[in-house]
Amino acid sequence: MQIILMEKVANLGQLGDVVKVKDGYARNFLIPTGKARRATDANLKEFEARRAELEKAEAAKLAECQVRAEKLEGFVLELVQKAGVDGKLFGSVNNVDIAEALTAAGHAVVRAEVRLPEGPFKAIGEYAVVVALHHDVTANITVNVRPA
Repeated sequence: MQIILMEKVANLGQLGDVVKVKDGYARNFLIPTGKARRATDANLKEFEARRAELEKAEAAKLAECQVRAEKLEGFVLELVQKAGVDGKLFGSVNNVDIAEALTAAGHAVVRAEVRLPEGPFKAIGEYAVVVALHHDVTANITVNVRPA
């Protein structure tokens, strides 16, 4: 299916690109979330009429994410969890826990923005975490998990 991208999509293209994707990906994800539209003549004309407005909105979103990243960069988050004598946690610390703690600390972060490439933390210690606020903007924070 041919679609027009309404915003930058990772590994697919930039705003305004006309790309071919699998039908299910377009119907089930890209179109319902507003990231793309079908590439019909009417939609192409409408997109070209709104291109400047969409580019301005995308630039504003990028600038807002850069400001958030500057505030978040280098932040040290302290989490207290129950742990055994050997340092293993009773449970784990995942991206939901980190996002809730960051929001409580005054940084508006959703769980999808917290990247844990090695999975949840299962022991006490200090961990480096990447918060991806935008496709082009990331912030590095440190999560210090301490025993209760």
